[in-house]
Amino acid sequence: VRLITLSKRVYSKMIQNLVWALGYNIVAIPAAAGAFAYWGFFLRPEIGAFVMSLSTVIVVANAMLLKRIDLG
Repeated sequence: VRLITLSKRVYSKMIQNLVWALGYNIVAIPAAAGAFAYWGFFLRPEIGAFVMSLSTVIVVANAMLLKRIDLG
């Protein structure tokens, strides 16, 4: 029963991280490519690198929340 509970939580966390990564990439890749330049939005390289690193930290922190699961 503990393994089933853990596997359900891991699967849920995996989906959360995939949705986050997909949403991030849908916005960040066009921004980095200059797709929003028409509206005056330019992404500086150092800001892009910081946001990319921050995205990775968010995914890792979200995955670390699995340590809080009480399996009894």
